[in-house]
Amino acid sequence: MTSRVRRAAAYAGVATLSLAAPAVGWATAAAFGAVAVVALAITEGPAFELFARPADRQEGRLHGLAAFGFAAAGISLLALFAELPTHVLVASVLVVGYGNLAQQLAWEFDADPIGRTSAFVAGGLVAGTVGQAVSLATEGALAASAYPEIVFLAASGALLGGLLRSVLFARDDPLVMLSVAMLLWLFADLLAADATVTVTVEGVAVAIAVTALFGYVSWALGAASIPGMMTGALLALLTIVLGGYSWFAVLIAFFGIGSLSTKFRYGQKQARGVAEDNEGARGSGNVLGNAAVALAAVLAYAARGRLPVPGELFLFAFAGSVATAMSDTLSSEIGGVFDGPRLITTLERVDPGTDGAVTWQGELAGIAGAAVVAAIAWALFGSVGPAGAAVIVLAGAAGMTADSVFGATLEGDALGNQSVNFLATLTGALVGAGLAVVVLP
Repeated sequence: MTSRVRRAAAYAGVATLSLAAPAVGWATAAAFGAVAVVALAITEGPAFELFARPADRQEGRLHGLAAFGFAAAGISLLALFAELPTHVLVASVLVVGYGNLAQQLAWEFDADPIGRTSAFVAGGLVAGTVGQAVSLATEGALAASAYPEIVFLAASGALLGGLLRSVLFARDDPLVMLSVAMLLWLFADLLAADATVTVTVEGVAVAIAVTALFGYVSWALGAASIPGMMTGALLALLTIVLGGYSWFAVLIAFFGIGSLSTKFRYGQKQARGVAEDNEGARGSGNVLGNAAVALAAVLAYAARGRLPVPGELFLFAFAGSVATAMSDTLSSEIGGVFDGPRLITTLERVDPGTDGAVTWQGELAGIAGAAVVAAIAWALFGSVGPAGAAVIVLAGAAGMTADSVFGATLEGDALGNQSVNFLATLTGALVGAGLAVVVLP
């Protein structure tokens, strides 16, 4: 057993203290706080050798363990004074502790990066599920109906943790833990208070299987980097569970067709200087820039029982944002291989790859992409109909145009590409919801 595995096992042991939270309450926060304080006092000896990370050895203090303890203590205090559910506290701490242990064990067997990330997610999922079950059983609140929810929460936390661990350092575990806790708190509150969201065993099982397949295929085909794959997988899980398979079908159409368009004449686009980096593999920033608004619409739809807005408007916001992402991607990837681009604000000829440049071929491809999203929504959602499909096409075209305008006027000094994508998809969502109010009965 290497020192990395022993250290991860020791941290997992500290994380296991969270299981006492349902029985001892405030003493859990005190225990984690004591671990943090004692860690700062240890400068040598067996305990130092066991817990010390490379940075700790350079500094002569167990700052990593202290930060881990303080983060766990902070989440414990939220459980005491801010109504964070105790099983969320347990899941958040165990997902990170045991996810790291599983990742280090995979490293021991020379697993590649995707294998190590998958091991983190698997370890975190199992630990988070078991930990929540133990916590709820201790409180006398474990029922058969609770299992789908705790598996969903554990899977969400494990995917978010795996995503953050793929882009951060080991010393950032406190940030990962706190991020997981905030996400699971949001979902636990949503599921507890809103009867419109129904989580079933079959639904969660299928969602996890589809998510795993979707993530692996996107990485294996070079359509996404590991962070991009993890981001897409998390979005897929949340869309399936909180929205439904029809919502996921709309989203997966964008990821699939958009990824294929990125590969379209990639060598030619590379020679012209307009190709995506990393051979077209999408990173987490790119995925979130295109899908963050869609995710917000899914969450709002899931919470529709507590919002003074008809739930169908969030469907059109979702479809409008995805249609925008599809339109923008196709217009850029298809239009990028044609000559004669013009700046959208002045119609002057500019070099290929200029921010805000458009071609008529790209515009047609973009509108076709919006039409594909509209057709899928029309086929899968009874409330859309032909008028709703037209609304989605118009929303996608409006968002695509906004992306070009933002690119010509703001991108570069003021905004990056991901920010422009976000603003464009937000425009498409607002246009989609707004037109739905005006046009549809």
